[in-house]
Amino acid sequence: MERTEADTAPQAERVPGAAAPGPAGGFVLGVANEERRRAVRRMKTLATGLLLAVAVVYALAKWAESAGAGGWTGFVAAAAEAGMVGALADWFAVTALFKRPMGLPIPHTAIIPTKKDQLGQSLGDFVGENFLSAEVVRRRLRSVGIGRRLGGWLAEPRNADRVTEELSTALRGALTVLRDSDVQAVVGEAITRRAHAQEIAPGVGTLLDKVVAEGGHRRVVDLVVARAHDWLVLHADSVMTAVSGGAPGWTPRFVDRKVGDRVYKELLRFVTEMRDMPEHPARGAIDRFLRDFADDLKSDPQTRAKVERLKSEVLGRGEVQDLIASAWGSVRAMIVAAAEDERSELRLRVRAALLSLGRRLADEERLQQKVDGWLEGAAVYVVTTYQSEITSLITDTVAGWDAEHTSRKIEAHIGRDLQFIRINGTVVGALAGLCIYAVSHAFGG
Repeated sequence: MERTEADTAPQAERVPGAAAPGPAGGFVLGVANEERRRAVRRMKTLATGLLLAVAVVYALAKWAESAGAGGWTGFVAAAAEAGMVGALADWFAVTALFKRPMGLPIPHTAIIPTKKDQLGQSLGDFVGENFLSAEVVRRRLRSVGIGRRLGGWLAEPRNADRVTEELSTALRGALTVLRDSDVQAVVGEAITRRAHAQEIAPGVGTLLDKVVAEGGHRRVVDLVVARAHDWLVLHADSVMTAVSGGAPGWTPRFVDRKVGDRVYKELLRFVTEMRDMPEHPARGAIDRFLRDFADDLKSDPQTRAKVERLKSEVLGRGEVQDLIASAWGSVRAMIVAAAEDERSELRLRVRAALLSLGRRLADEERLQQKVDGWLEGAAVYVVTTYQSEITSLITDTVAGWDAEHTSRKIEAHIGRDLQFIRINGTVVGALAGLCIYAVSHAFGG
C-alpha cells in the first residue's frame, strides 16, 4: 500500500500504539498500526499468490488437456477456473470497501471513504440504541451488583483508610483553593439574609416560655442574687455614700448618713431574703414578668416589631459582621488541622463510618438494593438525558477524520481478516467448481 510521509517518520519521534494528529483533522498511523499494516500486506501477498497459483494450475491443466493427458485434467481445470472466479469476486468485494478497484468509477465502491460520515452516524445511532438505552444500563448495573461489591471493598480496613486519606486530601485541597475573603463574604451574606428573613421573636418567646415552665431561669436568678449580695457586703460604704450624696444640701449630714445606712440595710435584707427564700414574692414577680414577656414575644405585634428592629440594629453593626466573617477562619483552621491529623476525631469518625457502611452494604440486601437503585437511576438519567451528546462524540469524531486516513486506519485493523475472505473464496470456489464439474460430468456422460 502507498505510504505517506507521516507514516515514514522516524520511529523515535512516535509513541508506540498511538495515533498522532494528521491532516484534515485525521491521524497518522502509529507503530502498532504500522505492524498491523505489514500483517495486512503479508496476507494480501498470500491471497494474491494463491490466485496466481490457481491461474497457473488452470493454464497447466488446459495445456495438459489439449495434449491428451487424460480426463483428470478437466476436473483440475474446472476447480482452478472456479477458484479464480471466487478469488477475483472476493478481491473485488474486499477492495471495494476501501477504494475503487483498479481506479474505475464503479458504483457502490470505495464505501468507507465515501460513506465515512454516514457510517459514523450509523455507528453513533447503533451505540445509542443498543448500549445507551435505559433498560440495557439498568440490566447491566443490576448484574454487576455494585452495592454488594462496594460494601465488601469498604469493609476492608486498608480500603477504608485509603478512602479516608483521599477524602482528607480532597478536603484540604478544596479549603486551600477557596479564598477566605470570598467564603467570608458568602457566609456573612447568607447568615445575614437568613436572619433578616426569619422572624425571631416567636421562637424566642416559645423558648423563654419553656425555660420558665421548667424553672431553668431560677439558676440564673440565684446566681444574680448571690452575686448582688456579695457585692453589697463588699461595697457597703460605696452604697451609703451614693445614697448620701443624692440627698438635698439643706438636710443635716447625720440625717443623710442615717438614711443611707437605712437604705443599705433594707437593700441588703431584701437581697438576702431573696437569695435564701425560694418562694420570695420578688421571685414570683420575676416569673410572672418572664411569662408575660414570652407571651408578648409570641403574640404582641408591638413587642415583636421592637425585637425585629433590635435584631436589625445588631446585625447591622460592623463588629457583628466582622465576627460572622471571622468565624470562617476559625472553622477552616479547625477542619484543616483535623484533616491533616491521622488520629483526629474527624478522621477517626469518618473511617469508622466508612467501615460501618461497608459492613452494612456487604450484609444487608435491602441497603444493597437501595444503593443499586440510586446508581441505576443516576446512570439512566445521564444516558437518557445526554444520549445525543454522547453519540455525537462518535459521529463528530468520525466526521472530523480524513477519508483516506480513515480507510487506512480501518484496513489496518480488519484488513488481515478480510484477506482470509479472499483465500476462502479461492478455496471454496475451487471446491464448488470441482463439485459442479463432477456432477455435470457424471450426468452429462
